[in-house]
Amino acid sequence: MEHVTEGSWESLQVPLHPRVLGALRELGFPYMTPVQSATIPLFMKNKDVAAEAVTGSGKTLAFIIPILEILLRREEKLKKSQVGAIIITPTRELAIQIYEVLSHFTKHFPQFSQILWIGGRNPAEDIERFKQQGGNIIVATPGRLEDMFRRKAEGLDLASCVRALDVLVLDEADRLLDMGFEASINTILEFLPKQRRTGLFSATQTQEVENLVRAGLRNPVRVSVKEKGVAASSTQKTPSRLENYYMVCKADEKFNQLVHFLRNHKQEKHLVFFSTCACVEYYGKALEALVKSMKIMCIHGKMKYKRNKIFMDFRKLQSGILVCTDVMARGIDIPEVNWVLQYDPPSNASAFVHRCGRTARIGHGGSALVFLLPMEESYINFLAINQKCPLQEMKLQKNTVDLLPKLKSMALTDRAMFEKGMKAFVSYIQAYAKHECNLIFRLKDLDFASLARGFALLRLPRMPELRGKHFPDFMPVDVNTDTIPFKDKIREKQRQKLLEQQRKEKTENEGRRKFIKNKAWSKQKAKREKKKKMNEKRKREEGSDIEEEDMEELLNDTRLLKKLKKGKITEEEFEKGLLTSGKRSIKTADIGISDLEDDC
Repeated sequence: MEHVTEGSWESLQVPLHPRVLGALRELGFPYMTPVQSATIPLFMKNKDVAAEAVTGSGKTLAFIIPILEILLRREEKLKKSQVGAIIITPTRELAIQIYEVLSHFTKHFPQFSQILWIGGRNPAEDIERFKQQGGNIIVATPGRLEDMFRRKAEGLDLASCVRALDVLVLDEADRLLDMGFEASINTILEFLPKQRRTGLFSATQTQEVENLVRAGLRNPVRVSVKEKGVAASSTQKTPSRLENYYMVCKADEKFNQLVHFLRNHKQEKHLVFFSTCACVEYYGKALEALVKSMKIMCIHGKMKYKRNKIFMDFRKLQSGILVCTDVMARGIDIPEVNWVLQYDPPSNASAFVHRCGRTARIGHGGSALVFLLPMEESYINFLAINQKCPLQEMKLQKNTVDLLPKLKSMALTDRAMFEKGMKAFVSYIQAYAKHECNLIFRLKDLDFASLARGFALLRLPRMPELRGKHFPDFMPVDVNTDTIPFKDKIREKQRQKLLEQQRKEKTENEGRRKFIKNKAWSKQKAKREKKKKMNEKRKREEGSDIEEEDMEELLNDTRLLKKLKKGKITEEEFEKGLLTSGKRSIKTADIGISDLEDDC
């Protein structure tokens, strides 16, 4: 859809309901964005739509408004238990956000009920709420929605309720597939009527999204909306008002640079992205201790019940820091985020674009900064070519304070901090090894000593990636880490109780024959015998002067013995076979028949 210009809502070819226009005025949106002016008329004219537009361009209203207009134009009004529209989105945070925007409109249309189905809530309560209030419009994550279709025994026949469905929307469609929801989506689609309107909305139109057309889009119209002023040939995915920076620094300087930056921007709102949940846990605690007078919150995918509250609380803040993983990278609209800081580059290029898109949304300005190691600098050119995302360099900040000794002292006084640091280091390396751009992010080029210093580790963990390597540049702290206590007295009491139990068991088991846990005695015996035979065989091979051809004959004799044991040949044929080898004297003198039997 080229040459699409934005205008007032009244200028749409298909007129909107007066109460929809009133809700838009209340929200402070007098004009459409390009994606809205391109998509809404198509959706309302019975077209299936696959829409691609840069993040922060107003895609949510581009499907909420058509849903309401389509439901308002129904000949047969929806009953309480009938579902007219379903919006599926990959994360619960995005689902909450869409539900809130939808609420601004449905309050003007009391005839429509809406319901939110996401993880972290009690399914039984969701079912009861649906029975009492209904759910003409469902906003859900794929896993919870699929689960609801399977709860017929609990009094919810959702398959019957969706027979009246008019609209299905898959928001952040590429992410739905990326996160492994394809099986859930396919299961859900089997329950939905074929005669419906379907919309796929995403900031990036991947091959997987193209493949999703088979999921029920009938002759879809593809809408690709460019940023205003961007050449038609360009495919830039980031908003034009976004200022994108990168900073190159060593692994053991990165944390100091981050803290210095945050201390100098205390009045602003920041998202700080890390590659793993363990890194969020560790560095979140570190920032809490070292960046004072700023509200710091952490959120990641392994949080089950706290996520919704943390997300809502952070949205209300005027300034603060949200330490997070890519669970917050897609579609989330947090008001007035000033800086998106990427402490770790994401695992793929499209995630980089989505992270940056948490700021500079719908015409507002914003900035993003990614920290890169010296060996990763070629990632800048990669982003410029692959994502049409140019970045400008930000020089290293001067007069930074070395805070790593403080982090070490925190680990020395609290076992929880020590363990979080070790887990974060291991998870970071494991994530690094799986990076999509493995020609740039190469594990073998990683400076493990500098990285361990950057994590303020007291010692290096035992892990396969470090096995057999020596790191003279890393000096472990001269302390027995087993003696480090938990600052939490209850946890420390539990730990001491466990240690005492282990010591007691060790004393009781001294002098007893040791067996490998969870393995049958027969398997242990077989393993020992096999090991013994291998050792004897090695000694024989080292002690004898048998040539290679003699070893071949030995193998031949072994095969003959196996045939003899199975009754395939007679003893005479066996003897004849040995004599034919021409080397029987070597076998009988140095090895003997008993050894041949052992080898069988």
